[in-house]
Amino acid sequence: MPLATPTRSDPTFTTRTADQLFRKISWRIMPLLLLCYAVAYLDRINIGYAQLQMKQTLDFSDAVYGLGAGIFFIGYLLFEVPSNLMLEKSGARKTLLRIMVCWGLVAGAMGFVTTPFQFYAARFLLGAFEAGFFPGVILYLTYWYPAERRARMIAVFMCATTLAALAAGPLSGAILKHCNGLAGLAGWQWLFMIEGLPASLLGVVAYLALKDGPAQAAWLSGSEKRGLQQILAESGSTVGRAAHGSLGQMLADPRVYLLALAYAGLLAGTMGLSFMAPSLIRSWGVDDLVEIGWYTGLPNLLGLCGMLLIGRHSDLRRERRWHYAGCIGLGMLGVGLAAVVPGPPLLKISVMAISYVGMASATPLFFTSVTEYLPRSVAAVGIALISSLGNLGPALSPVVTAYLNTRSGGMAQSLYFVALCWMVSGLLLLWTLRPRRP
Repeated sequence: MPLATPTRSDPTFTTRTADQLFRKISWRIMPLLLLCYAVAYLDRINIGYAQLQMKQTLDFSDAVYGLGAGIFFIGYLLFEVPSNLMLEKSGARKTLLRIMVCWGLVAGAMGFVTTPFQFYAARFLLGAFEAGFFPGVILYLTYWYPAERRARMIAVFMCATTLAALAAGPLSGAILKHCNGLAGLAGWQWLFMIEGLPASLLGVVAYLALKDGPAQAAWLSGSEKRGLQQILAESGSTVGRAAHGSLGQMLADPRVYLLALAYAGLLAGTMGLSFMAPSLIRSWGVDDLVEIGWYTGLPNLLGLCGMLLIGRHSDLRRERRWHYAGCIGLGMLGVGLAAVVPGPPLLKISVMAISYVGMASATPLFFTSVTEYLPRSVAAVGIALISSLGNLGPALSPVVTAYLNTRSGGMAQSLYFVALCWMVSGLLLLWTLRPRRP
């Protein structure tokens, strides 16, 4: 079926001109959004690299790092819904300016923590300030793209996480190695400053360059605005739509909380693997920090390709649930093989790379399903609620993996835990968004 239909109000607005319109929109807003999210994700995961060197200068145990990594998501949980409500009222530009300037300053300040309490406080504030960014952008994309184009565009946006993870390894490894001792500061201190402070500058750029919605976009003609409005009005859903007439009905919908639980499982596995990947690779016998960075980052190339191809295929097939389940299966296969396959580090890294395809591709499909399920009237609160509750998963997973690693003396049990989290997520989404009986 076509990705867009001509508008009834403007018969000259054909499928071909719709393609041209969305291409124009994408080039205007997506590169900047992608860059902003790449910096945000880098600031979220660089603790995994920093801890390789922080342990040499700060008396922090694995439990301290695990709690610090997880407490970030408590800030997320508390502030995501209020931030999305503010976005609807104050607009995307002001919201992104507030979020990015604040989180950039806190991310840079991470380089000066000296006690566990300071570490916990900085991680909490980082999560609190960044909380509204991801759900806010997901909501923002619904202003510009219909459901039948949304999976691929969310996938493009989510490419930022893969690009950030790809760059994080080599960049973080190089900073740790070559900046250590520069101006009397440790390499991990430079890492937080170099990777954190650019977010504040990008917040100013986003405020100046983006528009709050199509109505404010002077670069769209009147015909293009009318055509876009009609396409969005006619946009359907591939997973069924909730019968929410009010916020109260949405809050009483058990499927919303099951989706939040599914997202918690997805994030628990994904962030759990991301946080422990550098230490995991070191445990396989790789000691050089730059090598660890490359081995951690390169598998994300597969994830990037898989994310774009699977997102596009899901849009063309107009199917979400089984695409998501397939991605979950790939993730489980990769970490399962990495836990049991003997041999050199390169072989283990190669089989684990399979999981990167699954975990990178799953999130765009998940949020495409969420945006289709939630009516526009409650989308801001619903997206933020599901996202914020889902962040309880990664808030707990670093603590659990640290406990499993300490108890077992290895990391195989943590990989099994990651696979279990993903399996729960896949089964929950399949069941929650199953077609309703007439």
